[in-house]
Amino acid sequence: MGSLYFDNSATTRIKPEVLDAMLPFLKKEYGNPSSMYTLGRSAKRAIENSRINVANLINANPNEIYFTSCGSESDNTALKGIAYKKREKGNHIITSKIEHPAIMNSCKNLEKEGFEITYLDVNEEGFINLEQLKKSITQNTILISIMFANNEIGTIQPIKEIANIAHNAGIIFHTDAVQACGNISIDVEKLGIDMLSLSGHKIYAPKGIGALYVKKGIDFENFMNGGHQEKGKRAGTENVAGIVGLGEACRICKQGLNTHIRYLTKLRDYYISEIERKIPNVILNGPRDQNIIQRLPGNANFSFLDIEGNTLLLKLDQKGISASSASACSTGSPEPSHVLTAIGRDEDTAKSALRITFGEDNTIDDVDYLVNCIEKIVTN
Repeated sequence: MGSLYFDNSATTRIKPEVLDAMLPFLKKEYGNPSSMYTLGRSAKRAIENSRINVANLINANPNEIYFTSCGSESDNTALKGIAYKKREKGNHIITSKIEHPAIMNSCKNLEKEGFEITYLDVNEEGFINLEQLKKSITQNTILISIMFANNEIGTIQPIKEIANIAHNAGIIFHTDAVQACGNISIDVEKLGIDMLSLSGHKIYAPKGIGALYVKKGIDFENFMNGGHQEKGKRAGTENVAGIVGLGEACRICKQGLNTHIRYLTKLRDYYISEIERKIPNVILNGPRDQNIIQRLPGNANFSFLDIEGNTLLLKLDQKGISASSASACSTGSPEPSHVLTAIGRDEDTAKSALRITFGEDNTIDDVDYLVNCIEKIVTN
């Protein structure tokens, strides 16, 4: 069997339809969106049409969508934009111990500037404790930022309940939904989300493009100063082709979301059952997702206690299989995954983890080949 890709949480391929939508804006439609002539107006229309498609995916108003370069920029903008704007009101932010490095490192930098950060514990499945969240709120709390779905173990947090707690205390709620958007249904209005980060390359759009949803009425500090772009909040000539790609990807996601969820869930559950049936000494990291949706459809993270994770990855690569042991943003770090240690895994167990994240191109036959390869590597 040829090369097989099982690392869709790191990045996805660009769908042909997305690339087709982008190409005109890399060839003939190269105008600057700020220009008044025909080429410029065409680019501007394309941006605004994409803004509509992004907004539709999460049931937002197009005027509430700001384009960024990636999910990390969206996270930085949300945290620092609110922190600096609300500094006179308070200096306390609440987040969790299993956030993406874009959140964790932004918080660490804010701590150096005098902000106080509370990092909430999580249980063995990766869920925060809502009572601990309530008790952590102080009169100085200005922002709560909790990841919608974890990039390593797939845990989906009780977002609506978290938003309610935040709003009852008059606090803004942000969620990093980079892994969730396009993989589960999100309605920012029903869930009570104030700010949300998403990224193109997780949903079959190109790298280098993302978006930040900000509910109408919420003001935040400019993250990029300069011209008038993005309502003056994010200066710089827009990445028109990337924005068009993101918009088209969001349109496709919205249209086929239910089918996407069913198919990836089928692959994930089959993989989990086959691994546990064929291979001893394994631990599933994250929730099992039985009666209600608690785990991302395409995510399965196991610790294989008889082999070190990076060794398993290299041997799988030799068999034409691409996978990961942790977040792509943490690859190369000698330290065990901060997510796995936060859920109580010891260092050896954390370092024996293999994250498989399925995509629409994967098949049941692919899963059989993957499981057979893992079985041979681990048991020999």
